[in-house]
Amino acid sequence: MSEFVTTRVARGTGIITLDRPRALNSLSLGMVRALTETLLAWRDDDRVNAVVLTSSSEKALCAGGDIRFFYDAGRATPMGGSALLEDFFTEEYALNHLIHFYPKPYIALMDGVVMGGGMGIAQGGPETGLRIVTERTKMAMPEVNIGLFPDVGGSHFLARAPGQLGHYLGLTGLTIGAADALYVGLADLFIPFSQLPALHALIDATEGAALAAALREFAAPFTSQAGDSVLRSQRGAIDAHFGAASVGAVMASLALDGGAFAQAALAAMKLRSPLMMSVTRVMLARARGMDVAACLRMERDLVRRTFEHGEVIEGVRALVIDKDNAPRWNPAALEQVSAEMVEAFFAPVWPAHAHPLRALAD
Repeated sequence: MSEFVTTRVARGTGIITLDRPRALNSLSLGMVRALTETLLAWRDDDRVNAVVLTSSSEKALCAGGDIRFFYDAGRATPMGGSALLEDFFTEEYALNHLIHFYPKPYIALMDGVVMGGGMGIAQGGPETGLRIVTERTKMAMPEVNIGLFPDVGGSHFLARAPGQLGHYLGLTGLTIGAADALYVGLADLFIPFSQLPALHALIDATEGAALAAALREFAAPFTSQAGDSVLRSQRGAIDAHFGAASVGAVMASLALDGGAFAQAALAAMKLRSPLMMSVTRVMLARARGMDVAACLRMERDLVRRTFEHGEVIEGVRALVIDKDNAPRWNPAALEQVSAEMVEAFFAPVWPAHAHPLRALAD
């Protein structure tokens, strides 16, 4: 078990607390393994009827994967072929799959920062689960900002967002709050931050089998306090712009829109990896017709290709290591990205019988 994951059981509810506050609970391989071990044990334990994921941090549920580890491990081995990297992504995506098909209510308290890998362990819950946000929630799939793509099941849940909202979130990597998360379908309940002590008391006092219903009842009076969704008000423009035929066409459409929202989206996209925005767009288009397991296998191939290319190493260097905020993307400009470059990312890395996620099923 990881020192950064603590667990307890209260009245039939298994409570998992992420406890790596100095790193905003960024997931390490040890944390992924601890989460998997716990959920597998509780899955078959009749004394546990529901699971709650929470955090000891005042700032985040989980800010994503440990990208400093990605950088160090990716640089240590030619072509990004580090065994530790392979283990991390294989086991993280298997954990996402485990959560998605968990047979018991899985409840994620998404207070504070919830990004990247944090979304993977919060979004993948079963239909009986709940995703709870507060006014402090800062949600994003910002991977294109570091030369990656929206993974951890992002291909599946972004592709199924209404209209072009998933493309907007995946291509810009911009952050949304509680009202937008509820509107997009990435959250179920809103509870004010001031009510979290009462919420935790309710969790401890309620039998696990009745917890999901009790939480819905508790949250009902606060629904209107989530505020107005910006994405709802901009939905027509988002669908028009991000429904364009290519990333270049999306950016050209945004450039013709003088509104502040469109210009903010365009400004964000100008900073992102041209190649990985292009890969992300194709990934989301393909994912619409794929089940969860197939999406995760596709992502597993893509992440290997991304580290082989080196785009993510450069992105992490520029934004996290050297912090010069001047990544040298390859290619540097969108017009230099060819369809052949993008298609190469989707070439199978392993034969089907040897794929590291071959055992996943829907």
